[in-house]
Amino acid sequence: MRSFRFVLLLVLIAFAKAATAQQATPSAPQATALLQQALATLSGGHPLTDVTLSGAAQRIAGSDDESGTVVLKALATGESRVDLTFPSGPGTEIRANSATGPVGSWSGPDGTSHPISQHNLWTDSWFFQAFTFARLLNDPSYTISYVGQETRNGQAVQHLNIIRTFQATGAPTGWSPASLQNLSGMDIYLDSTTYLPAALLFNAHPDLNQTINIPIEIRFSNYQQTNGAPVPLRIQKYLNNSLALDLQITAVSPNTGIPVSTFNVQ
Repeated sequence: MRSFRFVLLLVLIAFAKAATAQQATPSAPQATALLQQALATLSGGHPLTDVTLSGAAQRIAGSDDESGTVVLKALATGESRVDLTFPSGPGTEIRANSATGPVGSWSGPDGTSHPISQHNLWTDSWFFQAFTFARLLNDPSYTISYVGQETRNGQAVQHLNIIRTFQATGAPTGWSPASLQNLSGMDIYLDSTTYLPAALLFNAHPDLNQTINIPIEIRFSNYQQTNGAPVPLRIQKYLNNSLALDLQITAVSPNTGIPVSTFNVQ
């Protein structure tokens, strides 16, 4: 009987630890304050529902180096779309929401649509941080931690770390809370003086292997006042520490009423 009670006690302790691990840790007040300041600056004090950015694009992939155009669209609710046009052909990437979690698709020059593996969709949209920051601050499943002041790419920055915690009963079908937390991690770097985003880091993964990390870094620079709010007119995307996409934004259009159908995933 004593042996049975001892085993039962161990089981109860294990369940208690698992339940505790699934609870979202409260965000650090300093980290939350920094993100709130960044959001207030990025929004210019005006409500934003959608945005369209357009401009020039340079794509680098090994020996391939070509120039073209880009149109970026996003909704405050999390949908986003990237449309690239190059001499080699167009390319599109779409992210949307569904009842079972985020969904996405991409297409290349032949126009054939391919699904994006869901394990590459748990981080937020990468090119318009005002929407990202608003969601991070309003969703209690996110924990925002303050890492400290650092120097990154020659710039003094405040480093924040983001993780997302799911309850076992609320995790999307087929996913465990632990795996989702790992896949949704992000690091945000804010300029120490302006609090504007300087860089965003997260991991991508091969389509068939979510355990292999491929580092992605987004760098934001050349902020200019546009429609009363600062917008980074240069956005660079680094893949595995190599520049893969260099965007020069020339036009910014907020709150134009982009329909949700723009983000239909094929």
